[in-house]
Amino acid sequence: MIFLPIIIALVLYFTGIPIAYALLAGTLYFFGFVDTTSHAYLLLQKFITATQSFPFLAIPFFIMCGSIMNYSGMSAKLMAFADALTGHMKGGLAQINVLLSMLMGGCSGSANADAAMECKMLVPEMEKRGYGKGFSAAITAASSCITPIIPPGINLIVYGLIAGASVGKLFAAGYLPGFLMAVVLMITVSMIAGKRGYAPSREKRASAGEIGRQAVDSLWALLFPLGIIMGMRFGLFTPTEAGGIGVLYCFLVGKFIYKGLKKEHFIPIFKETVAGTCTVMLIIVAATLFGYYLNWENIPNMLLKAVSGLASNKYLILLLLNVVLLVAGMFLEGGAALIILAPLMVPLVKAAGIDLVHFGIVVNVNIMIGGLTPPFGSMMFTCVAITKCKMSEFIREVLPFIVALIVALLLITYIPAVSLLIPNLIY
Repeated sequence: MIFLPIIIALVLYFTGIPIAYALLAGTLYFFGFVDTTSHAYLLLQKFITATQSFPFLAIPFFIMCGSIMNYSGMSAKLMAFADALTGHMKGGLAQINVLLSMLMGGCSGSANADAAMECKMLVPEMEKRGYGKGFSAAITAASSCITPIIPPGINLIVYGLIAGASVGKLFAAGYLPGFLMAVVLMITVSMIAGKRGYAPSREKRASAGEIGRQAVDSLWALLFPLGIIMGMRFGLFTPTEAGGIGVLYCFLVGKFIYKGLKKEHFIPIFKETVAGTCTVMLIIVAATLFGYYLNWENIPNMLLKAVSGLASNKYLILLLLNVVLLVAGMFLEGGAALIILAPLMVPLVKAAGIDLVHFGIVVNVNIMIGGLTPPFGSMMFTCVAITKCKMSEFIREVLPFIVALIVALLLITYIPAVSLLIPNLIY
């Protein structure tokens, strides 16, 4: 009976009910029929207070930043810069796809948003140039895993709030892991492109002068994530204030420098921001109530004892948690998996002496890889739906990229310096 709410939530989710409603149903069943000692108004109070957190304001701000960048032409400037850097390589457009996701990390902060955008921007052009539809969709989905790892990813903010870790340190910690993920994907693309004869997107390597001119042209877009990191480091603003400043920055650059932002864009931008924020916040509220049930039944401590019994040192614990997170990522949407599992794992991680910032990057990379895999990977569904690619073809093409990302994950997991070098230097 103790675990019945978890079973109810999973069954409802697998039958197509949104994760927020599935979690709420499991929680309400428990407090309505299993443990009736809590009054209903306590649940309502938990529901309301879960939203009363000032740092959560960062979420709508950064969602709006990504939307403004797409409409204003800032994203297109990033794509042109990516083409100048990697367009001459084997599989040029696929390499641009990877690099653009890395550059978009500071913009959208969302894997699904990045995957959707690149499916519309790049996949049609890739197909015109002879790339297979399955390959194009697979590299788009795989490269989108990088986006939430590069700051200011929304999942980094959510994890920081859940774990009590410094959001500024988490932002700084995301750069090297995101770069490492991009490198392993680009190597994989180069190997596949060499076998299949995928041509570069440009005839020859861009000259230093051409790259320099494109960097200057894209400078205002490139400065966005750097300005946020340095502003938080020097105490000029908090992560929440950084979101507001980011919106103002993107608006001014899009309107007065790149001049791509028009009056008719404002309503779609606000609609996308409201829709994205509502989705995230409803999941957070539902997961908070679900966490109340988990703590009520002491399930986190039960998990802690079970894992501690199986593993005696932090390296084995990290391996077990990696397996749990990878499997969970296959079945749960990234934000939901993070919100459900992080509160359960943080006490175990603290007890094992694992750095919370390092573990935050490990959690997010795991969940992103899960988003590529069947049966419920969210980026997989996004790319298949937009590109009209066959699911079987997508799965076949994405396997090499999943293997490459798991290699990157193991390096990030067992070499903490990959995550902690930059935070230690800055802080």
